[in-house]
Amino acid sequence: MKILITGGAGFIGSHLCDHFIDKGHTVICLDNFITGSRDNIRHLLGCRRFSLIRHDISKFVRFSGRLDYVLHFASPASPPDYLKYPIPTLKVGALGTHNALGLAKAKKAKFFLASTSEVYGDPLVSPQKETYWGNVNPVGPRGVYDEAKRFAEAITLAYHREHGLDTKVIRIFNTYGVRMRPEDGRVIPNFISQALSGRPLKVYGDGSQTRSYCYVDDLVRGIERVMLSKLNQPVNLGNPNEMSVLLLAKKILKLTGSKSKIVYRPLPLDDPKLRCPDITLAKTKLRWSPSISLDEGLIKTIEYFKTKLGVVRPD
Repeated sequence: MKILITGGAGFIGSHLCDHFIDKGHTVICLDNFITGSRDNIRHLLGCRRFSLIRHDISKFVRFSGRLDYVLHFASPASPPDYLKYPIPTLKVGALGTHNALGLAKAKKAKFFLASTSEVYGDPLVSPQKETYWGNVNPVGPRGVYDEAKRFAEAITLAYHREHGLDTKVIRIFNTYGVRMRPEDGRVIPNFISQALSGRPLKVYGDGSQTRSYCYVDDLVRGIERVMLSKLNQPVNLGNPNEMSVLLLAKKILKLTGSKSKIVYRPLPLDDPKLRCPDITLAKTKLRWSPSISLDEGLIKTIEYFKTKLGVVRPD
């Protein structure tokens, strides 16, 4: 297959580039490097089946030759990133998705949207099923990301209904692993970076808010299952094992051997109290569920961060 991946130099996008190159496919990585990194795909630059296009998908793109898939993963995804880049986040969710859909339609390619569990907002039900419509503040600071992805889902399904485009939509729950940036701003890279450098681990609120953590290799496997399926409705992909943020902080302190303290800070506005996927659809229709334990994934991620931060042992 010939696959174009927007945001292909990002955390998840670069793992997809690796995966499909390893499978023998041809991959075109399109990225403007607003949050992606050339380091994530540098090892692929000499591969004849890999090419890189530096471009902002929010602007019209021309592409010659055939395409079998357009995978739209371009977007700032961590709160510090989309709060720093609110307008580009909205643009890539709206204009970028429109442009990527138009390219897929012109090439008669299948289209794949990376949406997010953030479409559920601060949920009033848990775990979250795909049929739950969410509890989102559209004008709050997080709304730039939440509503960008909600619009992206809406226009993707509109192209499916109106133009018969074969579209896939996944809602990604908290995913972590190798190639996350130490300054990413999400909870696992925050805690690992703080623990390895001997700084206090900052827990927002009282730490009772829950998340569930899926290692990136499990997510990539799920993405491929969705791509090859006949499902057109949104599919949750994530790990259903829920854990409080405070318990995660204590686990990372134990795994790193860090003597860092835990400190508490005010909970950000609209920060979800609960986040846990119902993956019944993925399990029954795709025979997919995560297989990598949290401890196993965290150990891999910690070793990667030690290299990135130049840390041998925490003080």
